[in-house]
Amino acid sequence: MKTAVIALTNGGNVLAERISAALDGCVHCHPQEGVTAEIARLWSQADGLICVMAAGIVVRAIAPLCTDKKTDPCVIVLDEKGEYVISLLSGHLGGGNALARKVALITGGRAVITTASDVTGHTAIDLWIAANGLTVAYPEMLTSTSARLVNEGGLGVFSDLAIGGLPWDLHIQKKIDQAAIVISPFFPDTYNQLWLIPRNLFIGFGCNRGTTIAEFESALDDLSRMHHLDRRAIAGLASIDLKNDEEGLLEFAEKLLLPIRFFSKNELNTVTGISTSPAVLKATGAKGVAEPSAVLAAAVQGASGRLLIRKMKWKNVTAAVAAQAIHLKE
Repeated sequence: MKTAVIALTNGGNVLAERISAALDGCVHCHPQEGVTAEIARLWSQADGLICVMAAGIVVRAIAPLCTDKKTDPCVIVLDEKGEYVISLLSGHLGGGNALARKVALITGGRAVITTASDVTGHTAIDLWIAANGLTVAYPEMLTSTSARLVNEGGLGVFSDLAIGGLPWDLHIQKKIDQAAIVISPFFPDTYNQLWLIPRNLFIGFGCNRGTTIAEFESALDDLSRMHHLDRRAIAGLASIDLKNDEEGLLEFAEKLLLPIRFFSKNELNTVTGISTSPAVLKATGAKGVAEPSAVLAAAVQGASGRLLIRKMKWKNVTAAVAAQAIHLKE
């Protein structure tokens, strides 16, 4: 079920039927054991709840159900004439504001939106983060940063990687300590900024035949710890095609739920500026594996991946990290 509409009065049910008929994926539900019980029943089943009744009734019903704006359904409240359509809960991430506007078009009423960014025309930071696939390191900073954007009219963004495309009220800040928002694959250095983790790192692996999954795990743990990399920034793995049947490597990729790409020796040899190894060249025909495979995996839209961490060596594993250019949606 995508959206459920509930009403109390006869007039409300007439409007609810009209809304459900006009709105794709909307079901008109008739409470059998009272509104509170019906809302509780639908809470985990619907993405959105449209309640044709007094706002006070809805507030009392949903109060014990609310847990997290990332998982709670959006809640819309409107009078039985459809004059005022209020986005009550989960307006941004839950889609409540958009749903309220759709319902208002159906009823001929007015959508009532109270989120500050919508009222002032500023960027809804939580939606911008979601649209760009960024991970919030400290979610508790999201509300205060959103409020600061509205109060100050604009905020600085720092990134240790090249980024392109920012909303009108966000601007590049060259000094990290002067930025309100930081976009970085590294562990946060401070706890008073909105730290966002891009999913743009690719790990290139070379290995001896028969290397175990535990050895790959240990290598990545070392690499992450030594270079302060946040593992949530890893988008994929890579290696030479000679390793496309390497059980330990394939198991490692599966465990991390990450895609893995394999490149031929000819493809790997097109990458310049890498560390070369006579032993690897003799064994595989490629001048290197870890560095060039990471760079190739990180290439996007004609832009080459940037080698971020050069080859590191363990007993049976080599690993390198390349970063993909960040192209943000405004």
